[in-house]
Amino acid sequence: MFDKILIANRGEIACRVIKTARKMGIKTVAVYSDADKHALHVEMADEAIHIGPPPANQSYIVIDKIMEAIKQSGAQAVHPGYGFLSENPKFAEALEAAGVAFIGPPKGAIEAMGDKITSKKIAQEAKVNTVPGYMGLIEDADEAVKISNQIGYPVMIKASAGGGGKGMRIAWNDEEAREGFQSSKNEAANSFGDDRIFIEKFVTQPRHIEIQVLCDAHGNGIWLNERECSIQRRNQKVVEEAPSPFLDPETRKAMGDQSVALAKAVGYASAGTVEFIVDGDKNFYFLEMNTRLQVEHPVTELITGVDLVEQMIRVANGEPLSITQDDVQINGWAIENRLYAEDPYRNFLPSIGRLTRYRPPAEGELGDGIVRNDTGVYEGGEISMYYDPMIAKLCTWAPTREGAIEVMRNALDSFEVEGIGHNLPFVAAVMDHPKFISGDMTTAFIAEEYPDGFEGVTLAEEELKRVAAAAAAMNRVAEIRRTRVTGRLGNHERRVGTDWVVSLQGAEFAVSIDADHDGSTIGFADGGSLRVEGDWTPGDTLAHMTLNGEPLVLKVDKITHGFRLRTRGADLKVHVRSPRQAELAKLMPEKLPPDTSKMLLCPMPGLIVKVDVEEGQEVQEGQALCTVEAMKMENILRAERKGVVAKINAGPGDSLAVDDVIMEFE
Repeated sequence: MFDKILIANRGEIACRVIKTARKMGIKTVAVYSDADKHALHVEMADEAIHIGPPPANQSYIVIDKIMEAIKQSGAQAVHPGYGFLSENPKFAEALEAAGVAFIGPPKGAIEAMGDKITSKKIAQEAKVNTVPGYMGLIEDADEAVKISNQIGYPVMIKASAGGGGKGMRIAWNDEEAREGFQSSKNEAANSFGDDRIFIEKFVTQPRHIEIQVLCDAHGNGIWLNERECSIQRRNQKVVEEAPSPFLDPETRKAMGDQSVALAKAVGYASAGTVEFIVDGDKNFYFLEMNTRLQVEHPVTELITGVDLVEQMIRVANGEPLSITQDDVQINGWAIENRLYAEDPYRNFLPSIGRLTRYRPPAEGELGDGIVRNDTGVYEGGEISMYYDPMIAKLCTWAPTREGAIEVMRNALDSFEVEGIGHNLPFVAAVMDHPKFISGDMTTAFIAEEYPDGFEGVTLAEEELKRVAAAAAAMNRVAEIRRTRVTGRLGNHERRVGTDWVVSLQGAEFAVSIDADHDGSTIGFADGGSLRVEGDWTPGDTLAHMTLNGEPLVLKVDKITHGFRLRTRGADLKVHVRSPRQAELAKLMPEKLPPDTSKMLLCPMPGLIVKVDVEEGQEVQEGQALCTVEAMKMENILRAERKGVVAKINAGPGDSLAVDDVIMEFE
């Protein structure tokens, strides 16, 4: 077995590989850019080597720099993680020439399956159903429009060397095909150094289901069930689960057998994933094969008990698989939520900055389930603009799907992240969405259920009453603390009142508190009551409560006359006032935000790539105004209404912060 391996990656996947290597008694070498000098993967590894400036194309994807780090460290093998050099055949070739083992598939398999155009041709030859499309190289936007018309809209424009949702666009008409072709080409060149583009039919109402395969160099191959990855935003997965709530055993076996046959056809040896689109009748179509470890691999590990990173290392060491197909079972259900540094209230635009608070839920058993959190950040660390915005992968397991969802809900409510915009409220909302709960979802889930973007969660009245009762009980504890600190008159403490008015989400509840040593009984005007118990004390940022024996987890911040409480995707300002204070509060004027309707504000920290208009130009609703690049993705900002450009404040190459004014309108 190897004594030392180098991890040619960063972030949570580097940390993930280090954990397994440590378990196997293998020393690890991290590589890092200037931006990652204090990163978690650097701290975790046995040694670390600096490889250059922050941009990935000057550090993490420069083969010569990785090869020099290997030479310097004496590492015998390299795990590439995902992204970066993981599917680069030139990197695999360089390792082979240097006599260093690649913890991944052979170079030929990467070339055959890593290129989407080639892989589709091979799949067609192997009689695997593929989505209709044009596999040849496309020279320019005019040809892209012509091909799109031949295939029939809608079409998917994709980077041949793409991955992670980058270099992908859906076009519904000629204009979008022309625009999407150029953006995909630019993103592909920037992210992968390969701007080849192909076009295929976009299958409406599809489900995205993938098969995990594992092969060795001795001709053995198995499939480790499937993962459902249908909940996506901009073709990037957000929620994954294993198994799929949609497949039956026959379809699962057919997909698994085809996947292994395809892997064997290209001499595959390592962990890999074959991705399919599955329609409502369970017809499945090959999309691509990812010749690497997938982001969502933990859910497969949780239902099979197989450590995929360990298996990859053993295969790279020349060992035959110790697992047969009959050994692979489905034990329970697992769900993964990807926590991204992107603001759901700003249409999921990237967010960067310092993590002023980062407290994930404790890993291990939670009730009848298990919590696992794969992460590469820590409290006080920074989310950089140079890399993928993923912060963590929160996974839960339980014997049933319903149980895994419930464990996930409680884990999400217990996850504290402050200092940046993040998508925790959104994934919490998905866990409560009827379509997700039923398993009736497609890749259009987010577009269909949140057509105007995510604006937060509106809690039902029953849940509002639970939050109101908890807030009233917490306020009583805070009031007692205040009277002990500041409210003494002689030897007598100021009494804390029993009658309060709780207002939240436009609702108002008059409550009375009957407290005892173990908790409080909160009475409502309609005659109902809730028993509240918990150990929250003022200053705690997390409150674990029970209401009539049912758990409620709240993230807590103090505001005047109450709290900011966050739970189940809802972000609530909760005011707890005396009856007289509540009366007076209704007479207070409401402060209105400033008018920015005649300005184009930068929605994220980023770089202006292109300005499409000039001062004095009349623009129409939906017209492209400029392009902002952030975290390797190009974002086209469009006019919300007809108007005339009065002033342009920024040009190509300018770095902007959130809400910087890009242009003003008459």
